[in-house]
Amino acid sequence: MFGWLTALLRPGLWLRDAHFRGAMADFEVDEKFSLKEVLVTFQSCLTDNEEVLVDSYVAGWKGLVRFMNSLGPIFSFISKDAVNKMQIMVNHRNGENGDKYLTIQSMIQYELNNNLVDLKKRGDYSESGCRTILRLHRALLWLKLFLEKLRTSSEDDKTSIMCTEAYNDSLAEHHGWVIKKAATMAFYALPVRATFFEVMNVGSQEQVVSMLGEAVPLIFKVHEITENLYSQNNLLELP
Repeated sequence: MFGWLTALLRPGLWLRDAHFRGAMADFEVDEKFSLKEVLVTFQSCLTDNEEVLVDSYVAGWKGLVRFMNSLGPIFSFISKDAVNKMQIMVNHRNGENGDKYLTIQSMIQYELNNNLVDLKKRGDYSESGCRTILRLHRALLWLKLFLEKLRTSSEDDKTSIMCTEAYNDSLAEHHGWVIKKAATMAFYALPVRATFFEVMNVGSQEQVVSMLGEAVPLIFKVHEITENLYSQNNLLELP
């Protein structure tokens, strides 16, 4: 149950997880992170009717996982889970009903109409698209908040505090005490702001701030549409 927690407290252990290494290779997350790629990907997430394309959503997450992994094992407890969820969505898209998973909207309609979602308690559909996207959706809020704090921060601001505040305003409410304590302890090992800006591979700090100013609102828009969609269908508290 707490395998990810062991990996978090023992940096480097997650690298020896054969299943995780295989999934990571499938998504090529060891490639160099590029903030510009994330910007372009989230731009392509939305159709003219503001439907969220699953393939682009997963591709955007692939870039965000690269970002987390470029900073070492600190975020492995989140990136590992994200990669697993991404693979589930790829499996849905490649399955016999893949066309039903073209957008998050069509996915929700298909799974609800066919009773393919565990609405009250965990059952036969723990890998439903609705539950899987919800987990990614919750983590996306944390990343969005953290990236926005980085964008508006000063050189002397502590990334550990920014990350912890973002976590407390998003993922923390879905985690138990042990997980929250371990996560916040890990955040104290985060590198300084300049290191974060360097791994974004954009250029000067001013250029990073400018591109974050474009990327974060796009991530926010995708998150907002997904949030409203899940709220309308009473799916925000799936077990």
